[in-house]
Amino acid sequence: MILSDWDIRVYLEKKLLVINPLFPDTIRENGVDLRFGYQFCRFKKDQNIIVDTARDPVDKTLVCEETDENNGIIINPLEHVLATTLEWVEMPNDLIGFVNLRSTFARYSLYIPPTIIDAGFKGNITIELIGGSIPVKVYPKQRFLHVIFARTSSPVYRPYSGKYQKQRGVTPPKPD
Repeated sequence: MILSDWDIRVYLEKKLLVINPLFPDTIRENGVDLRFGYQFCRFKKDQNIIVDTARDPVDKTLVCEETDENNGIIINPLEHVLATTLEWVEMPNDLIGFVNLRSTFARYSLYIPPTIIDAGFKGNITIELIGGSIPVKVYPKQRFLHVIFARTSSPVYRPYSGKYQKQRGVTPPKPD
């Protein structure tokens, strides 16, 4: 079952779901909007670098930067940029979150791959943004994600405890 704004408010009031900070326009009709944080990471454009996804951390291929609400960053066509949410999210053991790009940003030609927030997850959300056909400038604190919450049929037996648990800021991929 997908949660309504009323259900989301109840989860938040009972502190079963945590979203911090929570802005007046965060809760929407059938989900929540999350904002860009201040950190963004870009992959270096170097044809000589090959990342082995089974062995290599990608730290050597990323360039991370902090920006502010006045300057923002430009996402170039076909560029892959890792972004973080401003909000810290703590999921209860009976909810999952379907993460979507707000349609406004999709209309600017940005894209994100399908993303799920697992039951029991705690942390900032790291999202991969992919540039479309034109350069697009984005800014911290802009609402860019819409998360739809769905209740599981029962609380999960094994809540999320993986390698991205309690991540802060942009977290690069980690080999399995």
